[in-house]
Amino acid sequence: MKFTDLQLDPALLRGVTDMGFEHPTPIQAAAMPPALDGRDILASAMTGSGKTAAFVLPILQRLLRRPGRNGIRALVLTPTRELAAQVHEHLTTLGRHCRVTSTTVFGGVRPAAQVRALRSGVDVVVATPGRLLDHMSQPWFRIDRLEVLVLDEADRMLDMGFLPDVRRILARLPERRQTMLFSATLPRPIVALSRDLLERPERLGIEHRAAPATGIRQSVMSVPEQRKKELLLEMLQRSEVRTALVFTRTKHRANRLAKYLDREGIPCDRIHGNRSQPQRESALAAFKNGRIRVLVATDLASRGIDVEALPHVINFDVPRQPDDYVHRIGRTARAGTTGDALTFVSPDEENELRAIERTLGRRIDRRLLDGFDLRVAPVAAPRNGAGEPRNGQRQHSRTGGGNGRARNLGTTPPKPRRHRTGRAHRA
Repeated sequence: MKFTDLQLDPALLRGVTDMGFEHPTPIQAAAMPPALDGRDILASAMTGSGKTAAFVLPILQRLLRRPGRNGIRALVLTPTRELAAQVHEHLTTLGRHCRVTSTTVFGGVRPAAQVRALRSGVDVVVATPGRLLDHMSQPWFRIDRLEVLVLDEADRMLDMGFLPDVRRILARLPERRQTMLFSATLPRPIVALSRDLLERPERLGIEHRAAPATGIRQSVMSVPEQRKKELLLEMLQRSEVRTALVFTRTKHRANRLAKYLDREGIPCDRIHGNRSQPQRESALAAFKNGRIRVLVATDLASRGIDVEALPHVINFDVPRQPDDYVHRIGRTARAGTTGDALTFVSPDEENELRAIERTLGRRIDRRLLDGFDLRVAPVAAPRNGAGEPRNGQRQHSRTGGGNGRARNLGTTPPKPRRHRTGRAHRA
């Protein structure tokens, strides 16, 4: 199948050509025909499969077929700002030859520009739930003419606690609409939500387990926790890794790792929830433009970062959930390309690795870095100014014992033992 077989508007085909698309991906080929017919969609698709275009093109086609209507006609809900920005980028690129207007609505930025866009009237809004609810509480906000609703990465919204907000938004929307729900996994709350949302949906890929793209070369490196930073630095200095998106478990670890690499002369930056939206956008732009070699991120960014031809994804920390592993490494080998996903595993993370391998249904290849010594140097005991160990850690004679305390030699009478009632033993 080619995009020309889908009877898209010529203006949309020009946008498809601008993005370099020729043949639809499997999820696009499966989802777009029923979506173009106005049917509800329930789809489970792995990250990097091209699902954004699978709902953006039908939205644009619908709006072009019925021009001249005022108000918000399509709403796309996403869990993160990065994913909202990615969807909006697809809307503007695929629709650059159309007279369709759109805007993003999310937190971390001043709302004034969003208010102006919403007041002036836009066709499509791409939003995160929290900030959208803030706007929906204003008397001037109207969404009664909505025709299409998309929930993108619904399982991630569940993970981030957005499901109550999503239900509050749904209560304000017109019942007569087309609804499309895309999710990498389908936990029970999402299945329940889909039953409330969708009417006789086209069900796509829901029988398949979430899995990485076939073009990802996965490997594992066993390394003590204390040597992870040195191992990453060594690989960067040897050019074993030229450019990488590196995932850590927490914001603090992301900060520490980025500072360490920066001190060692590796251009890098970081993205996580404590950084402002301008800081996150600046870091991502620098990474995409090649001004920095390493972008350190938390799982906040595992869905929503779309970097063309990203060669390496590195799990500095093993993710606690197997699904997070799939989403992290899905940042490489997108749209049919290839890439490498490398995971650093300390002894304490072996259980998480085994859970990932059970989910994948296979053992991930192990590898070593030639010439890199994995041994951890012993930590010397701190000494005082006289060169003796601190904290009473003196060397004792055989009579004095080696437990750090002098043995009682009879010079000091022992303290009397006490009963539970508090009275001392009698001599």
